[in-house]
Formats: sequence, structure tokens, C-alpha cells
Amino acid sequence: MTLLLGVDTGGTYTDAVLIRDEREVIASAKALTTRHDLAFGIGAAVAAVLAEGEVDAGEIGLASLSTTLATNALVEGQGGRVGLIYIGFRDADLAAHGLAEALGGDPALVIAGGHNHAGGEATPLEKDALLAWLETDHGISAFAVASQFATRNPAHELAAAAIIREVTGRPASCSHHLSARLNGPKRALTALLNARLIGMIARLIDKAEGKLRDLGVEAPLMVVRGDGALISADQARERPIETILSGPAASIVGARWMTGADHALVSDIGGTTTDVAVLRDGRPAIDPAGAQVGPWRTMVEAVAMRTFGLGGDSEVHVRDEGLEGGVTLGPRRLIPISLMATEAPELVHAVLEEQLRAAAPGEYDARFLRAVSGVDGGGLGEREADLLVRIGDGVHPVGRMLKTRMESQALQRLVRRGLVQIAGVTPSDASHVLGRLEAWDGEAAQKALTLMARKRTGSGNTLAQTPEDMAQMIVDQLTHQTSLALLETAFAEENVDFGLPPAQLAAHVLMQKGLDQHAGLLRLNTGLAVPVIGLGASAASYYPAVGERVHTHMILPEHAGVANAIGAVVGRITIRRSGTVTSPAEGKYRVHLETGPEDYAASEVAMQALQSALEADARAEAEAAGAADIHVTARREVKQAQAEARQVFLEAEITVEVSGRPRIAV
Repeated sequence: MTLLLGVDTGGTYTDAVLIRDEREVIASAKALTTRHDLAFGIGAAVAAVLAEGEVDAGEIGLASLSTTLATNALVEGQGGRVGLIYIGFRDADLAAHGLAEALGGDPALVIAGGHNHAGGEATPLEKDALLAWLETDHGISAFAVASQFATRNPAHELAAAAIIREVTGRPASCSHHLSARLNGPKRALTALLNARLIGMIARLIDKAEGKLRDLGVEAPLMVVRGDGALISADQARERPIETILSGPAASIVGARWMTGADHALVSDIGGTTTDVAVLRDGRPAIDPAGAQVGPWRTMVEAVAMRTFGLGGDSEVHVRDEGLEGGVTLGPRRLIPISLMATEAPELVHAVLEEQLRAAAPGEYDARFLRAVSGVDGGGLGEREADLLVRIGDGVHPVGRMLKTRMESQALQRLVRRGLVQIAGVTPSDASHVLGRLEAWDGEAAQKALTLMARKRTGSGNTLAQTPEDMAQMIVDQLTHQTSLALLETAFAEENVDFGLPPAQLAAHVLMQKGLDQHAGLLRLNTGLAVPVIGLGASAASYYPAVGERVHTHMILPEHAGVANAIGAVVGRITIRRSGTVTSPAEGKYRVHLETGPEDYAASEVAMQALQSALEADARAEAEAAGAADIHVTARREVKQAQAEARQVFLEAEITVEVSGRPRIAV
């Protein structure tokens, strides 16, 4: 008997599942994700699943981890302080391509260097400027390096990264390691986000490996990549950006394994995000434009998935404009009030009762905060550092900690850095009030929603009459926003061009009236034409209403709550490597390699040399990840032009894929 252990660390819960012989789920368990120390949540979930399955930890032959940590961090704008080394570009390029926004105030250095499209050096690397800049301590946890045409010749990126490691001892993320395609600014953005995640994902993997060893699990640890494939823990540490959409990708693999569905939408609701993808012929499509998470379009190869800042723990915003008012959800995740009350019950209840006695609702009613230990706080401004010291180790009402509007902005910066967490009203609290969830403190949720219901709309009336009415308003909004997410994804994946962006089409009055099945002089009837597989711990609570709204069959598998953990351990190790052959002059064919360009006299010889190099690299990485029974495939895309009576070679892109099942420890 072969036992496989899958673990998924989400924003709210950590799930664990045991699978026998890759065919049968024999046990599953959940524990709260403990962000201050992920080891506690991982250990609790794994210990619980081992007890439920009544198995010895030594019997486990493979352990695998999927996580929404990287996805959530990018959606919420969190991560370590980074520095960008931008080689051969202009200062203006930082603003023109969204890099300044992605930096969010973190430092960047623009220096001379880079190569041309043929791989020749355009300008010598400005090493002295880099060394001088590195002499100042900028509080940076990791660096991103992006050089012009680095995919044609990575020499300057490699040289800059070597200098950074020698001077600072910090990790440096090179853009050409993350994508073989052109588009320097987009590669720079990808490298920047990768650097921001390095410390966070390394801590997660270290905690996971340590806790598994403590529990007696000696099997190697794998990590799910954003395309659903498995990589080794060491590979994930080096390229954490590849784990964005890891959890959602694992959920698609798990959905297919549980249902056998060939054509469906897969919608996975977690604490922070809702992730929607399409299954066609039983396989999730790979996004040709690169993974998009929140506002960022990366060059990371991942499943074609749309991620929305909508989950069971999404922040509830009161919409007080207009006569009726209402609520909107997300994109930020909060700690539910009902959960915070289990950690500091006396304080939370006392503050909520004090706020209920007030004559009028306050700006910070039912809002609490706490610091997160173990997160790098380097590079903080004086105001943020002082506020963090005042917060200390305890739980506090937000209103008591903020003395000025400037401190409110400082708090938001601490939240973006992952140094502070906010607690407030969420759909999870609404579910407690409606009796759909009993995991935490329902009485605290009742008080918090009573406070929210007291807020006034534009007409001067209260938002809701009772906490139950308030809770239903929140759940109805979650149904509405989930329906929009499904429709937007369906429009985006349709082969027909409807003339408007998918988000506008989903919310269009004709679409919405069609969902209402309007029948007047016109008859409108719209909806989804394929079933939806609903995944996530709260799917059974929220998704039946979603299925009714979009008029389709909602499939809720038995183990929908642990689909990510299942997908984490039933996938394959897959390594893809791509490269380019160009023709800088007639009769010369240039292969662009990590070691620099190499020229050949014949196109076929050049392409074969590149394919062999890519295959060797991919095979070595797959074997390092623990792949067995390896299969290799290669794909060539050759661009040619017609010149009089002959075809002229312009460029060839070769992609090699090496795939195999993880080696099971015996």
C-alpha cells in the first residue's frame, strides 16, 4: 500500500488529506492557518489526518504542499521589501510599465548595460554604480535583476546577481530565469514579485518540512506549481513566483480527480480569493499571456485562471451612497470577528458592547488589530515603526490605536507589509449569524453585525433592521459577486468576440435581466451552458444559491473542502524550458543559451543544439525534483518569410517538456 499526504496552506484553513494507492481518500482534516507561525497550523492538520486515518507517519511515501500564500500576498499587496536593479532601461520606464506601482515605494536603481536583440553587448554594465548603491543599507530582503534583452544574453543579469550576493548576502532573482520571452519590463515585474515572495515562501517550506519531520514523516516534500505540476521544495524556494496560483491549480487537478468532469467551470472559494478556471477535455488550459493575480500580469506559466479578491473572510464595505445603500466585498482579507473573539474573548466582547451603547455608529466599530510576529520589518518609516511598537503583542480596537489620519495611513502600510492583521466583519461572520457556521464565536458576530446594521444610508435610514437582515445582505452580495466572477470567466474563455471586456459583459444590464428571466415585450434568458464544480470549505454553504442564479448544475464533490490538498499529491512533476534561435545574418544561426550565444552555419543544426541543451537542463531539473519514468516532448515554432522564390529563416522558438511521476519513498 502506498500512502500519499497532501497539505494545503490557505489564508484561513490548512487542510491535510491521506490518499491510498493514488485512488482513494482515506482521511481528511482541517486546522486554522496560523500566520504568526505556519508550523502550528500545518502540524495540527497533519496530526489530525494521521489520527483519523489511523496510520503511522513512517508509511507515507510522498508529501506535497499547495498554498495560496503567494497568491494572497500579491492580491493583498504584501511581501518583503525588495530592490530592483534595472539594467539598460530608462528611468521613465519604471512609471510607464507599472513597475513603480509594483515597487510601492521600495528602492530601484537604473544603470547602464544590457544587450541588443542579437545578444551582443549594447553598453558595458555599470558595476561601480551598482557597488556604490549596495553600500547603503536599504532594508532590502531580496533583489530583482532585469536587463535589456537578457533572454538573448543573460551575462549582465548574472554579473549583477553575483555582485549583489557577494556584497549583501541576500538572494537575487534574475528575470531570464523566470521567462525565456522578450518584454523586459514585464520580465522585470515578474522578477520583482518573485523577490518579494522569496522570504515568505521559504519560511512556509521550512516550517512545513520541520513540522513533518517532527511528526515522523520522512518522505520528500513537493510543492505545487501554478500550472498544477509538482516541483521540489528547493526549486520552490528559488522561484516562489511559480507557486502563485498553486492552491487554485491544485484544486483544478483535485476537481478532475474527484469528478472525472471533462467540460466545466471550476470555482474555488477560499478565505481570501475566489479562483475560476475552465476544464476542457479534462485538462485546464495554460494561460498564454502569463498568470494574472490581482492587478499584476506576470510571465509565469500557470493555468488560465481568473482570481478575484472574494472569499469567506473578505472585508465587508458599507455602501452608504444612494437611498438604499448596501455592501460590497473584498478584495482584502480580514480576520473574522467571530474568530478574533475566540483568541481575545473578554476584550472583543467588552469593546463591542461599549460600541453598541454609543448613541451613534463609529468609524472603527467592530475593527480590531494585532501584530504578526516573525515578519521582516526592515525599511519601515519612523511613524510605522512607532505604531508597530505601540501595538506590541496584544489585540487592540483600531480606534484606540489611531490618534491621527497619518497613523491610519501608516497602519495601511503595515498591513500591506504583512506586519499587522485587521479583524472586521466578513461573510464568515454573516454565516455564523444565519446559523450556517458554528466554528467560532457566533455571539461576537451577532454584535458586530448589529453595529454594522446601525450605519446610515443616503436616505438617513439604517442599513438593516436586524443583524440577520444584515447577514443576509452580505451573503446575497457574495452570491452576486461570485456569479459575476463565473460569467466574466466564461466570457473571457468564449471563442466569440462580444465587443466589450468580459467584466462589462458579465455586469451588463441585458445579462443581468436575462438571469432574472425577464419577460415583457422582450424575453431574455441567460446563464451558463456548462456545469460548475464548487470547491472550498464554504462551497456547500454559498454555492447552491450561485448555481440557481446562473441557471446551471452545481457539482459539490464529497471532498470539495480539501480539493487543494488532494490535487497537491495526485499531480505530476513537469519541467518546461524554452529557448530561441535567431538569424542575425544570412547563413548564421544563433542559439541563445544561459552561457551566452552560440552560432551555427545551418538552421537545423542550431535548432537541434538548442533542443538538446533545453532537454538536458529540463531533465536534470526533473530528476532533481524526484521524477521517475520520465517522458520528453518538444515543440518547435519556426517563423519564416517569403523572399522571392525561397523561404528565409527568421526565428525559431523551441519548448521542451519533461514529465514524470514523483518517486515514492519506500
